[in-house]
Amino acid sequence: MLSVHNLGLQYGKRVLFDEVDLKFTIGNCYGVIGANGAGKSTFLKILSGEIDPVRGHVALEKGNRMAVLKQNHFEFEEKEVLNTVMMGHKEMYDIMVEKNTIYMDPDATEADGLRAAELENQYGEMGGWNAESDAAELLSNLGIKEALHYKQMKELSGPEKVKVLLAQALFGDPDILLLDEPTNDLDAKTVTWLADFLADFKNTVIVVSHDRYFLDMVCTHVVDIDFGQIKIFSGNYTFWYESSQLAASQMANKNKKVEQKRQEMMEFIQRFSANASKSRQATSRKKALEKLTLEEIRPSSRKYPFINFKPEREPGDQILRVDKLSKTDQNGEVLFSNVSFIMNKEEKIVVLADNATAITTFFEVVAGKQEADSGTIEWGQTITPAYLPNENEEYFTNDLDLINWLREYSEEKDEQFIRGFLGRMLFSGDEVNKQSSVLSGGEKVRCMLSKVMLASPNFLIMDEPTNHLDLESITALNNGLNEFKCNMLFTTHDHKLIETVANRIIEITPNGIIDSLMTFDEYLVSESVKEQREALMGVGV
Repeated sequence: MLSVHNLGLQYGKRVLFDEVDLKFTIGNCYGVIGANGAGKSTFLKILSGEIDPVRGHVALEKGNRMAVLKQNHFEFEEKEVLNTVMMGHKEMYDIMVEKNTIYMDPDATEADGLRAAELENQYGEMGGWNAESDAAELLSNLGIKEALHYKQMKELSGPEKVKVLLAQALFGDPDILLLDEPTNDLDAKTVTWLADFLADFKNTVIVVSHDRYFLDMVCTHVVDIDFGQIKIFSGNYTFWYESSQLAASQMANKNKKVEQKRQEMMEFIQRFSANASKSRQATSRKKALEKLTLEEIRPSSRKYPFINFKPEREPGDQILRVDKLSKTDQNGEVLFSNVSFIMNKEEKIVVLADNATAITTFFEVVAGKQEADSGTIEWGQTITPAYLPNENEEYFTNDLDLINWLREYSEEKDEQFIRGFLGRMLFSGDEVNKQSSVLSGGEKVRCMLSKVMLASPNFLIMDEPTNHLDLESITALNNGLNEFKCNMLFTTHDHKLIETVANRIIEITPNGIIDSLMTFDEYLVSESVKEQREALMGVGV
C-alpha cells in the first residue's frame, strides 16, 4: 500500500495543494486528473521520491517495489533493448550483473564462487530464470519486433524507445506502478493492449493521462486535483465528468428541491453501476460505485472552452471527390497512391495510416497547401473548407497580442467582440494582451480553433486537433465535433474522439486505401480489414 500524509506543495505564494491525506490500495487503478498546471506530474514525482513536498510525507509499505515510467527517452542510449527492460527491476538486474561478472572472471576465488551461489538463489527467488523471456514477451506485445531486442537503444526510433521504457516500467510485476502519460506516441492497438494489461494487473496503478478512452478502460478511481486539494472519487473518468456536470447543474438550479436532486443523483449512480458490467474492470468498479455516497459527488472548478462550429451556408449534395491521388516524399518514398473516394453529406471520415507524415501530406494536398504527384480533387461548389494543421508555428511568428492576432481572421473587427470570443476560449483579463509568439502549445491550439470557428466553414480538415490540449479542452472539442452537422476529414490518436465522431474510416497506404463504415472498435479487431491490409502491403512485393 502507498499512502500520503498531510502533503503540501507550493511555489512561492502559489499553493498547488495542501493537507492531502490519501491511501492507494492494492488492486485499484487511480487516474490523476486536473487542469493544466494543477500539479498532476508533480504529484507523481512526489510519490516516486523524485522531488520533496514542502510539508508531509509519502509512506510505501515495507517490502513493496515501485516502478516509474521514465520520461528521459535518451537515458539508456548505450544499453541493449532487452537489458533496458530488465533494468526495470533494479535489484534483480544488479544481482544478474554481479553474478555474471563473477562467472566471467577467470581469477574468481572460492569466496567469489560462494557469493555467486548465494546470488543465484536470490535471483531464482525473484523469478530471474524467466526474466529474459518475460522481458521479450512484453516487448513483443508492445510491438517491438524480436530483431530489435538485442540492438542498442540509440538505434531505435522515438516511438520505439517509448515502448521499451513502458516495458521497463511494467517488468517484474511491481507493487506500485506510476505512469505519466503512458499512451503518448502509442498506436491504437498498443493502447488497447496496455489497457487490457492494466485491467488485469493485480497491484496498484497510478496514472496521469489525457486519453479519456484509456482512463475509462483502466480506472477504478479518479484522483482529482482541484480547489487546492486532492480527492479520490470512485469510478472512471466519464463517471467523474458526468457526475460533476450533474452536480454543477443542480447547484445552478436553486429552485430544485433537495429530494429531487438526491433522486437524480441516485438514478445517475445506478445507471453507471449497471453499465460497469461492460467495462474491463467490471467487478471492482461496480462494487466501488455501489458504495458511493452522494456526498462524494461535487461540481468541479474546471472551465471548459466553448467550441462550436457554425457553418455560414448549408452544403449542397456534391461534397468532395478524390480520384487516384498519389504523392511521394522528397526521398522518392511513396506516401500514398491510388487514393479514390467520394464523400456523402454529413460524413465524418477519420483518416488512418501507419505513417503519420502520409496523413499530414494527404491533408495538405486536400487543403491546397501541396500539389499531388497525380490524381484530382474536386470540391462541391457550396463547400467552404477550413484546415487545422498539426504544426502551427508559422501562424505565431509575429509579436501581435491575442486581440490583434485573432482580429486578422475575423470579419467582425470590434474589440469587444474579439475579447468576448477569446473569453469563451478561456483567454480572459490580461491574457488577451499576451504576445502570440509566447503562447504554450495548448494555447496555440485554442487560438487555431478560434480561427477555424470564425471562418464559419461547412467542411473541417483537422490534423491531430487534440495535441497539446488538456482534458477539458479535448472534451469540449469532442462535443463541438459531435454537434457539427456537416462534413469532416480528421485524424487523431484520441480513441474516444474517433469512436464518437467518425462515421466512416479510410486507412491510406502506399498501395491504396481501406474504406470502411465500421465503428472504430470494430475496425481494430476486424479480420476483413486485416486481410485487406495484408493484401495492400503485399502489392509489389
